[in-house]
Amino acid sequence: MWIYIIVWFVIFVVMLVIELMTLGLTTIWFAGGALAAMISVFFKAPIWLQALDFVIVSLILLLLLRPFLSKFVNSRTQKTNVDSLIGKTARVTSPIDNLMGKGSAILNGQDWTARSLSDDQKIPEGTFVVVREIRGVKLIVEPKEGDTSELGRTAALKNVQ
Repeated sequence: MWIYIIVWFVIFVVMLVIELMTLGLTTIWFAGGALAAMISVFFKAPIWLQALDFVIVSLILLLLLRPFLSKFVNSRTQKTNVDSLIGKTARVTSPIDNLMGKGSAILNGQDWTARSLSDDQKIPEGTFVVVREIRGVKLIVEPKEGDTSELGRTAALKNVQ
């Protein structure tokens, strides 16, 4: 009996140490399962029932509590500067043509190399665009819907034809 208590205690401690090192809310649930299995030893449960307790309690804790607690633990993570640019509106300062490898846009007062989301789409200067992703140091953009500027309408018509 004591060997099982020691084994489950070691698993419990190892899972806690791993959780403290990673803070990923992953192994803490298995520590809970090990604790449940260790408790079942005191009720003289056979080893197969101890293992079943470990698996069931670990999975229940993982599946039910992790999504709920992840919101609180990771709620203070902030987007990096680059991540915060996704979805922002920029203005094209030189025509964007992926095939020619040209184009730039200004966003938050900074000039960026820009490329269209679609290789066959050309976007003229002055068009307002939405940043869809960032690849290296290039903004990947597409024309903003509802752009009522003359250049924006011209770009939209050219892309439809």
